[in-house]
Amino acid sequence: MSTPPPGDLPGQPPQPPQAPQPPQQSYGAAPSYSGGPTPSGDPTVGKTLGIVGLILAFVATPIGLILSIVALVQSKGAGVKNTPAKVGLILSIIFIVLGIIITIVAISIGAAAFSEACAELGSGTHTSGATTITCP
Repeated sequence: MSTPPPGDLPGQPPQPPQAPQPPQQSYGAAPSYSGGPTPSGDPTVGKTLGIVGLILAFVATPIGLILSIVALVQSKGAGVKNTPAKVGLILSIIFIVLGIIITIVAISIGAAAFSEACAELGSGTHTSGATTITCP
């Protein structure tokens, strides 16, 4: 038994010829990646935080350092310059380094003064007014 051509099945009326199908659309090339968000160009992005970071560089140096870094990252993402944040970052780093140097010098001077006092007084516990020194 042979298969009748489409539209010629027994018991069905003959089918009218179908219109030709349009060619399927092909997909174009994938869209290119731009590399990140487009700069907004808003000149105020991160500026307020940069100014706060600059002020805190003088008062609370580690916090000023952190806020200046955050302000710089925000401004860089928006594609704008942030001079107050850069100045706050530089000053915070300078003040932290100076603080470390001053602390080392103060400890050294204190240790030298203690050694000198013990060399004059000898070993034991010595009291002078409200100050008590225990020398080895």
